[in-house]
Amino acid sequence: MNGPDRLPTQAMRIAELLARPVVDAIAGDPNRPLLASLIAGQAQGAGCLPADLGLGEIRYHTLLATFFPGRHVDRKPTPAVDLPEFEELQRLLLDHRAGKHDSELWVADILTTACVGMDHLWQDLGFTGRDELSRLMQVNFPTLAAANSGDMKWKKFLYRQFCSREGIYVCPAPSCGVCKDHAQCFGPEN
Repeated sequence: MNGPDRLPTQAMRIAELLARPVVDAIAGDPNRPLLASLIAGQAQGAGCLPADLGLGEIRYHTLLATFFPGRHVDRKPTPAVDLPEFEELQRLLLDHRAGKHDSELWVADILTTACVGMDHLWQDLGFTGRDELSRLMQVNFPTLAAANSGDMKWKKFLYRQFCSREGIYVCPAPSCGVCKDHAQCFGPEN
């Protein structure tokens, strides 16, 4: 259910989450609306995230109590799936975190967890569009976001960065511009 038919309902759920009163420091955290969007998407069955967003129950409930206190959130019972490279992808993100908000740690784990999905990363997160994922990357991992100057699809970009760090080079072309699969990495995400 990642289509446009869920957008009005998701917008309403986001507004309900953001209407919860929080302390000023949390109200000003740029991750609050992004987290509201992915939680709202998950409540509608979008994305691949497990019920605890990949945080574990205690950290998940702490996130809710911090950002959306007193709000019960419907969760879809999606089981967690192991991602063999979880720690390496998580380390990549943490090495590039902005260091401005503690919520960046939660976002790194949620984003890494979503990498197990089979759709575009923004869809696996339950977002309504790629622009939300781009905003999440700019806010939390600005050096990685800036490095994606060619606007490569985010999951492909993260895995390319991961593989490069690990000394794994799977792309057959010497540069993306001459690769026969260029459109698969840089084409539109619909």
